[in-house]
This record gives sequence, C-alpha cells and structure tokens, in this order.
Amino acid sequence: MDLKEIQNLIKFVAKSGASEVNLEYDDVKITIKTGSGEVKETIIQQVQAAPAPAAAVSVQAAAPVAPVAPAVPVAETSAPAASEDSKYITVKSPIIGTFYRKPSPDKSNFVEVGSEINTGDVVCVIEAMKLFNEIESEVSGKIVKVLVDDASPVEFDQPLFLVDPA
Repeated sequence: MDLKEIQNLIKFVAKSGASEVNLEYDDVKITIKTGSGEVKETIIQQVQAAPAPAAAVSVQAAAPVAPVAPAVPVAETSAPAASEDSKYITVKSPIIGTFYRKPSPDKSNFVEVGSEINTGDVVCVIEAMKLFNEIESEVSGKIVKVLVDDASPVEFDQPLFLVDPA
C-alpha cells in the first residue's frame, strides 16, 4: 500500500462521517479515527519475525504528510435539479457506497414517496467499507421521488431523493 492509497483512504473516511476505520494489510495496520472535528491517523507497523518491507517503512515515515479536512455533516442538499423539478430540493449522497432504503432486509423502508420528513430524519443507509452510514435529511418536506434503486451503488454527490419543501 503506497502513500497515495493511504491519502485517498483518509479522505474517504473523512467524507464518510465514520468515527473509526481499521485496516490491516500485510505487515501494516492502519487505524483512522475522527473526533472533535479533526481526523487523526495512527499507523502501526507490525513486524512478525522478519525485517519490515520497504513499502511499510515508507508508509510509516510519510504518514504525517497526509493532512485531512474535518468530517462534514452526514447529508447534503443542493440547488434545484431540472426545470421540471425546479421547485424541489435534491438530497445527494455524501459518500460512495451501496444505497439501501431499509435498515435491514426484514424492516420497512425509511421513507416512501409521499412521506413527510423533518430535518435530521434518517432517509436511507449507505454502506461503505462494511460500515452502514445513516443519511439524515437536512431539509423538511415531502418525498416526491426516489432516484436510486435499493441495493444499488451510488457515487459521491449523486442525487438520491427529490423533496418538496412546501
């Protein structure tokens, strides 16, 4: 694992809103923790009986160079979408992952078309790296349209729902 991959991982964790991620890869263990508005990374090299590989040594030496911005709120909204949907607010994905409308397979959907939502209500879950992130609405209103199918992959900033704030 090279420095570029570690920097991308740190940025991804910061954007995801996760509080802690542990990753073990060969002789390297990476723990990324977020808390009190800043991201702290700890890289611990675990050498078993053999000398450390060159890649692991460079990772440990270069880790402090990876600055990361503080984590952002869980859900984001944007300006109106198309002209037809201009009066609606779009709830977008704050992270890359797999979109789920239910908290678990045996439960009902968080929201349906026509559901009234308030600021802070959970509207879906996005799984990223085996972590299930609850996506909360930043607007109050009525769900007009669900733009993503259940259990499908989503990209960062991809529209998920249209909400009528009226």
